[in-house]
Amino acid sequence: MKYGLGVDIGGTKIATVIINEQGNVVERVEVPSNTVDKEQMFMQVVNSIEQVLANATLHISMIEGMGIGVPGKVDREKGVAVFQNNLPWRNFPIVERLRDYFSIENIVIDNDVYMAAFAEWKISNVSEDATFVYVTVSTGISCSIIQQGSFVRGAGFAGEIGLFPVLSKSSKKGVQTLEETASGPSIERRAQKDLKQPYLKTGDLFQAYENGNENAQSVMNEVVESLAHGIYSIICLLDPHKIIFGGGVMNHHPYLLDLVREKVSHYVISEQKHALARMQRSKLKGDSGIVGAGLKGMGGSNLLLQS
Repeated sequence: MKYGLGVDIGGTKIATVIINEQGNVVERVEVPSNTVDKEQMFMQVVNSIEQVLANATLHISMIEGMGIGVPGKVDREKGVAVFQNNLPWRNFPIVERLRDYFSIENIVIDNDVYMAAFAEWKISNVSEDATFVYVTVSTGISCSIIQQGSFVRGAGFAGEIGLFPVLSKSSKKGVQTLEETASGPSIERRAQKDLKQPYLKTGDLFQAYENGNENAQSVMNEVVESLAHGIYSIICLLDPHKIIFGGGVMNHHPYLLDLVREKVSHYVISEQKHALARMQRSKLKGDSGIVGAGLKGMGGSNLLLQS
């Protein structure tokens, strides 16, 4: 049996899994991130890997390879975490450091959204010539595009749909970025202000919406409209064969996609209506990033025509 390690590094936690060659999770561990010091953060990554190996009673020599998903900008060729606004790393040589520590050669790094997209693409059963888009709505908003089996990276910043400007009734400027209106932290801040509850969490806003609270419904209406604008731009530009939605906000509140789909239905013309049925929820949910990292570590880049 072949095994791969997948590590998903975030500003709150580090999730690490061991997967088998079928992509099934054999063991999973989460440890808190340390965003104060770069070396302590690195040691938390090490701790998560050592814990998952110990729990699975596997030695590092039994691992085919390791995939590392990191937010922000990464240098895949040099194995460097270039810039992450929620981590204490700047040009941190994470791959070299892990190779030295664990004496394992096969380690790959990529942006965490690309890792998640890869996993969802692998289980989506789309043809290799299809256009596939993975959208994450979480702490941030971003997407990754796989076209004919290859990632579309552009000049290095493709997929940052969170920067897309959308109309915003709550903004004095009348416009904000999609991330400023519909990401988890943005929803939370708006909810705290409009519902006049300074400690309200994102999940509380959704609960208030379900209970019929008028202020919560107003916030949700703007969130849904902003997301619909962003998604419709993807439909117009790419006409994807499938759009998969993941990330904490979508995964924890699955009916949000139904609301977005309904709003998008008002924008599409008849030739685009097929896109509504192609908008689907993540199957792997919170594990998509680490499963994708594990698959890449096991040689998943060879499963794409071009990584």
